[in-house]
Amino acid sequence: MLARQRQEHILERVRLTGGARVTELVEELGVSDMTVRRDIAALAEQGLVARVHGGAAAVSGRSAEEPGFRAKSSMQPAQKEAIARAAVALLSPGDSLALSAGTTTHAIARRLRAVPDLTVVTNSLPVAETLHETGRPDLTVVLTGGERTPSDALVGPVAVAALRSLHVDWLFLGVHGIDERAGFTTPNLMEAETNRALIASARRVAVTADSTKWGVVGLSTMAQLSEVEVLVTDDGLDDQARGLLSEALERLIVAATDDPAGQEG
Repeated sequence: MLARQRQEHILERVRLTGGARVTELVEELGVSDMTVRRDIAALAEQGLVARVHGGAAAVSGRSAEEPGFRAKSSMQPAQKEAIARAAVALLSPGDSLALSAGTTTHAIARRLRAVPDLTVVTNSLPVAETLHETGRPDLTVVLTGGERTPSDALVGPVAVAALRSLHVDWLFLGVHGIDERAGFTTPNLMEAETNRALIASARRVAVTADSTKWGVVGLSTMAQLSEVEVLVTDDGLDDQARGLLSEALERLIVAATDDPAGQEG
């Protein structure tokens, strides 16, 4: 197969699913790992895809563009694990919490298996499945209904109605973008409405988002910076952003990707 044909195949996979893993492309195309990586690099140089850890993803930048859950899962894995460690450290046994949809909150869900006696409300299918698989009798999982989005969130009137009667100690909220003026944003209007219902249900809100989200603006604002108590992010956040966020939020937690302990901003 010619390089042009391989690259067209990669572009089509990214267009349809939001991303493509190198391992999958090697099998599909019948070529080496190095060949696939060269093809992805060539496409990235043309601005047609974004190179991410383990593969390629759709180029972001449009306010209404929403990558799929699978594509986002390959982005910043070490940062998400660091954020998950720091976020779970905020919890105490017996807490109730809500987890929004997203790959960072999915990483948190995997670490919740170490916290006893929890009640978890979520509109994320992957989060619910991960927690259900533990089989723990002291872990209660409540999954909202609703319409499914590309990020595997359940959103819309059914989800909002389910959340209106609930009250939780914590919300861990995943976001598409963080901006000084726009606040915390998402490209999906229905997901924004559902996330606002999640925010209203929580006594304390912690946004969990890696540093690449800074300066990104999605179509719809879910909350302004001042409406959130805590932001848990990673040490890729620059000093200027840290200063601004420290002033706007009650608490900024910067998780070191090579150190289990987070640090206060």
